Amino acid sequence: MWGNERGGAKPHLDEKHLDVSVSFSAHTEAEHVDQTTTISGFLPHKMARCWTLWTAILVLVTAGECCLPAGSAVHSLGADILCKWCDVSTPKCKDDICFSNCDLTSFCSSNVEVCISIWRKQNDSQTVQTMCHDPELPLDGVDPLLLLNFTSRECHMVPQPAVDGDMMVCGCQGQAECNDKLIFSKGFDGLSKLQSQDVIAVVVISLVPLVLVVIVATAAFYSYRIRRPDWPAKHTPELYQALDVPHDGPAPSDEDGGKNLLALEIEQEDFHNKELSLNNGTVSYRSDWQLGKLLPIKLDQLVGKGRFAEVWRARLLHSKKQEVSSYETVAVKVFPSKEYASWRNECSIFSDATLQHDNLVQFLAAEEMGPPGSIHQTYWLVMAYYSLGNLQDFLTANIMSWEELVAMAASIAKGLAHLHSDTTTSGVPKVPVAHRDLKSSNIVVKNRKECALCDFGLALRLDLSLTVDDYANSGQVGTARYMAPEVLESRVNLEDLEAFKQMDVYSMAMVLWEMASRCEVIGEVKSYEPAFGSKVCEQPSVDSMRDLVLRDRGRPDIPPAWTQHQGMDIFCSTITECWDHDPEARLTVHCVVERLNALQQGEGGQFGRCKRRRNRGGEERRGKEKLSTNKLFSPFSISAFIQGQKETLQKNLVKNCRDKNQRFPPHRLNGMP
Repeated sequence: MWGNERGGAKPHLDEKHLDVSVSFSAHTEAEHVDQTTTISGFLPHKMARCWTLWTAILVLVTAGECCLPAGSAVHSLGADILCKWCDVSTPKCKDDICFSNCDLTSFCSSNVEVCISIWRKQNDSQTVQTMCHDPELPLDGVDPLLLLNFTSRECHMVPQPAVDGDMMVCGCQGQAECNDKLIFSKGFDGLSKLQSQDVIAVVVISLVPLVLVVIVATAAFYSYRIRRPDWPAKHTPELYQALDVPHDGPAPSDEDGGKNLLALEIEQEDFHNKELSLNNGTVSYRSDWQLGKLLPIKLDQLVGKGRFAEVWRARLLHSKKQEVSSYETVAVKVFPSKEYASWRNECSIFSDATLQHDNLVQFLAAEEMGPPGSIHQTYWLVMAYYSLGNLQDFLTANIMSWEELVAMAASIAKGLAHLHSDTTTSGVPKVPVAHRDLKSSNIVVKNRKECALCDFGLALRLDLSLTVDDYANSGQVGTARYMAPEVLESRVNLEDLEAFKQMDVYSMAMVLWEMASRCEVIGEVKSYEPAFGSKVCEQPSVDSMRDLVLRDRGRPDIPPAWTQHQGMDIFCSTITECWDHDPEARLTVHCVVERLNALQQGEGGQFGRCKRRRNRGGEERRGKEKLSTNKLFSPFSISAFIQGQKETLQKNLVKNCRDKNQRFPPHRLNGMP
């Protein structure tokens, strides 16, 4: 037997494991001689039959090993499994490999059994138990699931919990005495391990058709995409598709000689079906902001970066004519994927054709960029480009004349008034919009006498059909430096949509103060500073602004030298009435437009003036304030107006005291503000 070759001792076999060969080896030499004559008669015939049988078995086994996993081949042929079988033996180890040192081998009783080795260590003593075992049956101290995974040709040890000392188990099949060599490989998980290169070859061959199918399908898809003319073009950060309109000056006409190749034509009656017209035809402009026909735009330079997006200067390439290519400059606002909500909100604002106005930035197109759902996906807005940049940068680099100040301030107020209005200048109904993040960096300078509002990422449509719950999350937004007191205090009256407009008026007052600080008529013009200047840090928090504006009732300083100029005196008075602590006492933006228009047209210190929403005595105006010429006072100077207010208040107080049979205190009358 094979066991005698290693140890020389007889194997421990029971009756069911006895082989015919044992009986032959047990005969004495004499008995062997006696049987020679008997066997010799039929030896050639028997030898031929045995040779044929063993040859067939060998061919089948070889074929099975080539086509099936090793374990399956042995089982399917019904071959016996030979394992080491000792109750206790002392292993011999070197590095990460031990040999059981068991001298006995045995055939397993069933083809489903596997060879098992159990290694134990108590104190400094190591022992190994080897056996055959049916994986379906429990084995003391061994995880049942682990037994079912013993399909490897090698015996890789797997740790098992033990009451006393350490214990490791391995199992194998498909190779004789496979449980003799114990492999203590680091990181082995005890599951099946492919040991046969035949199995690896089968796996590789199985994957080849799948890989070929994927390659063919991918090639077909890209071929179809390239050949299909209406497939959306691939966008990259350097190539963008959009449509352009002239960013400055009047709309193109036949007299332009073809210099402005594109123009935006928006029909008020059917703005959901807008069109962008070229000189040689029209291109549909869909209501979902996706362009039917796309034109290439190349990003040139980063010109601005805010909380939500970056603004790039870009070139819209035109078709070549007479071998000469031309382009127009546009602005591209790039939103990262996490700012999708801001991009979507701005798109929805721009999609309302009734919001088109000379003092609102001109919107051209919107597009989603990059693979959907990818972290590299971006969202783009294409708008008209203005070379003077935003108002904050303009004020930093320029000092304005009085005429420039009033004209630019009036254009800002007109843009905000158009947002707040419920009708267009032509009388078409529209939904009012609150900007909610008005500041100098969100205003672009078209020229030295005209500005346009931009950045509507936080804008809010004041739809009367919405409820208070719809506006529940519309309170404290914007930039802390420009936040109104009620916003800083989180006490916005959501039941009154006018409250959102009053917040914008306060923010506009801060912008007007910044503009006034850079006007040459105030005397000494200092370097540009944002509202509140050095009273707060560069990026103040809501808490620090709350302390300054609410607790200290702080506002930007207006030095006496500013009011020496008669027009600037009224301009500063308008500012202070716009940043009043009481929202109801602030001017409406329409009233500001009236005052600034009057300042533009006034001569010799005579200007128009309109009323507040509510005077300081607490008397509320009745009904909604409308833009009307009869709301203007007759021309007067600011000092005459203040004196008239004093006299009116004095008369009211005296009358109230007389009605109550009380004497009006002289000291209060003399100290009347």
